[in-house]
Amino acid sequence: MSTTSKLPDIRRTEVLNAPVAKVWEAVATAEGIAAWFMPNDFKPVVGHEFHLDAGPYGRSPCRVTEIEPQRRVSFRWGKDWTLTFELKDLGGGQTEFTLIHGGWDPDKATEFGEAHRIVRERMAQGWSGIGGKLRWYVEG
Repeated sequence: MSTTSKLPDIRRTEVLNAPVAKVWEAVATAEGIAAWFMPNDFKPVVGHEFHLDAGPYGRSPCRVTEIEPQRRVSFRWGKDWTLTFELKDLGGGQTEFTLIHGGWDPDKATEFGEAHRIVRERMAQGWSGIGGKLRWYVEG
């Protein structure tokens, strides 16, 4: 077992030109998440088990671990990952959105047999594009 144990979380922060209530609807409802990320059956209830429809990768099991209305939503994704969306009301109709994708381990592989190290790099790139989709959804 490596002593470094974990790869760094993927973190993306953007300022969105949308009020926090609108961004919250986009990150804490099934309809909102489906519009910019993946189809799902999410409910903003701690302990709720749901699935993200990951297309060719199938339906990924998830479980809501934290809900702090208009501030933070967090859930387990698959067997190893945690996904967190943090919101900060900046006033003037702007919201700071931070995405944190954690649980990366250089000694582990995904359910599909791919090394975390490889998938992490792919996901880091993908989150950049997905952040653009969220921006389009809440600012459009």
